[in-house]
Amino acid sequence: MLLETEPLPDLSLQDLLEQADNGPLLVLDQVTDPHNVGAILRSAAVFGAGGLVMTRRHSAPLDGTLAKSASGALELVPVALVQNLARTIDELNEQGCLTLGLEGTSDANIEDETFAGRVALVLGAEGKGLRELTRQSCERLVKISTSGPIASLNVSNAAAIALHHAAWKRSQS
Repeated sequence: MLLETEPLPDLSLQDLLEQADNGPLLVLDQVTDPHNVGAILRSAAVFGAGGLVMTRRHSAPLDGTLAKSASGALELVPVALVQNLARTIDELNEQGCLTLGLEGTSDANIEDETFAGRVALVLGAEGKGLRELTRQSCERLVKISTSGPIASLNVSNAAAIALHHAAWKRSQS
């Protein structure tokens, strides 16, 4: 058997911004585990995210492991690879996209966000979370409310919860 395929399209940030009216964008800050990125892509497809932004370096490669973890979502969710994440977040801000960094130590809760208009959810790497410059570039930092003895989530679980909440809030308006 022979399978002939084409590479995934090389999308720009502008391409994704056009999709941001349909659902939030996801921006990943040095998430390197392909299983986590695959799971994030699957959640993005389930909850109608507009796309995914990752850096060209210090990110999981868009390879077979990631594609298998994504269960087909890699072909459904547009992905843009960028050089500099802080500049990209600044550009999103300038283009009228509210950038929300998920940060467990924030005083603000994601549940209080309306998710009206263009929104980008910025998620940090496993263990480290958001880098300092990434945190500073986001318009607001928010946390997912928790009540258990462990206060942090795996990045793919946090993405799924945030995307579900965004989809629910958008359906209410």
